[in-house]
Parts: sequence; structure tokens; C-alpha cells
Amino acid sequence: MKLISWNVNGLRACVGKNFMEFFNESDADIFSLQETKLQEGQIELPLEGYHCYWNYAEKKGYSGTAVFTKKEPLNVTYGINSEEHDKEGRVITCEFEDFYYVTCYTPNSQNELARLDYRMKWEDAFREYIMGLDKTKPVILCGDLNVAHKEIDLKNPKTNRRNAGFTDEEREKMTILLDSGFTDTFRYFYPDAEGIYSWWSYRFRAREKNAGWRIDYYIVSNRLRDRLKDAKIHTEVFGSDHCPVELDLK
Repeated sequence: MKLISWNVNGLRACVGKNFMEFFNESDADIFSLQETKLQEGQIELPLEGYHCYWNYAEKKGYSGTAVFTKKEPLNVTYGINSEEHDKEGRVITCEFEDFYYVTCYTPNSQNELARLDYRMKWEDAFREYIMGLDKTKPVILCGDLNVAHKEIDLKNPKTNRRNAGFTDEEREKMTILLDSGFTDTFRYFYPDAEGIYSWWSYRFRAREKNAGWRIDYYIVSNRLRDRLKDAKIHTEVFGSDHCPVELDLK
């Protein structure tokens, strides 16, 4: 089973680049998007053979997620059952026979950490939501989680120490999530791999220099470890400031 997740940073813009080419080539069983920046009816995609689910932000041109799956889920829900947190289209959960599949676009703490306090509330609420699912079935969580967990996960850890996505607070929340019974699949397979990132700033020719961050993940309940086959980061794929990430399951 092949699973792919991609923050497209505006799906209409990405479609104008190479989105459909990569989508068709990848032939994923489940393909997830973050930061679609769409409202309903603003795009039509030729996704024959897929069941499509969208979660739109109330604010136009902002956030948004989508899941395209070959197999129809038993159930699909949107958000995390929180009025405070469910206005930005950030989460879709698809229930299948033997797991929950969750795609998430985690709020960015923003310049000067203007939204860090909100981010901390989000982290606790989202972790509680995921752990609630995990009590029923194992969870596969994917998406742009807006944190580089360890120093190995970004090019310049020292100069980014108090920047959004690499604060001690955000990194600690990721540690708590993983310690609650979950596995970062890329690090499971490649614990010491350096220089492999999933996001690069559009400024300062960052991608050309590979001055990136690994902030896009597939995280699974520990009891799914025996089904893990491989995890990949498609650094060769352009079309967004992020590249797609992949999880292969037995």
C-alpha cells in the first residue's frame, strides 16, 4: 500500500506546474494534500478511481486539506471536534477497517512567534484527538506538522533556535506525541540520514542550496511498525515549496 502526502501551497498553482503528472505517476492508494487554499467548486481535477474528501477553511485562500483514496472509507470526519480549532480546514480523518488515516496541516507559529500560544493549545487538543482514535484502531497520521523535531531535521539548527517550527516548545510537543505510542516513520528507517528535507523557503535560493527543513511526516501507532515497508521524501519533485512524502506499508 502506497500513501503520499504533499503540502501543495496552493493547489491551483501546483496544478499549473506538475501536480497531475506526479499524481498519476505515483498511483498512490491514498494521496493527501495540505494547504490547498481553496473553497468548494474552485477546481476540478481528473481523479478517476478516487473518492475525494475536502476540508475548507472559512477564510478564503487559506489553509485547507484533502484526501483522495482508491478505497472508500467506512467513515470520514472533518476537524478534531473542537469549535476553537475547526475553522481552518486543517484535519480530515478517514476510517478504514484496520486503521484511521489522518491528514493534518498544523498551524504555523508565525513571525515573532505571534501564534505560539495558540499552537500550544492546538498541539494538546490534537494529541488528545489522535490518542482517542488510537484507543479504537491504530492511526496513520500524515501532513505538514510545522516542526523540525531534531537538529538533524533542518540545515541550520543553531540560527533557527527560536524561529517558528524549531522552538523548544514545538519540538517538545512532538516528543510528547511520539512518546505517547507513535513512530516517526522516516526516522524509523533512516535514523541518521542528514540533508534530507521536505520544505525550503522561497527566499535566498534555499532549495538550490538545500537549506531546508523536514517538517512533513508520516507518523504511525507503534503497533503498525510490523507493517512498515519504507518511508520516502521525494526531494526531486517540484511544484511547491514542500515536496511530497511517502509511506509504504505491507
